[in-house]
Amino acid sequence: MSDCIFCKIVERQLPTKIVYEDDIAIAFEDVNPQAPVHTLVIPKRHIPTLLDIPEGDGMLMGHLFEICRKIASDKGIAERGFRIVTNCNPESGQTVYHIHLHMLGGRQMHWPPG
Repeated sequence: MSDCIFCKIVERQLPTKIVYEDDIAIAFEDVNPQAPVHTLVIPKRHIPTLLDIPEGDGMLMGHLFEICRKIASDKGIAERGFRIVTNCNPESGQTVYHIHLHMLGGRQMHWPPG
């Protein structure tokens, strides 16, 4: 999608610090981090919201979670703990309409989140 910032990152039209990539997904550092570790994990394919994941394509989200587990281990936060957040539509705070997981760690998380 030509106006999607995350699609532009996938297509290497915008610079970013990539921490993981495979044929299905890419992970990169958030430009406005909310924790010492704040990585975004996205599918390369443009899917606007969680509600738009095609039926029968649920394995995609499992793959994104596996990537989060690997990154948490690589960044040394797996044992201490980390949080994974995804937003869906305006009231949740979604601002980029390309599904993505926020992986946050490296500090104490609080509840409720906000």
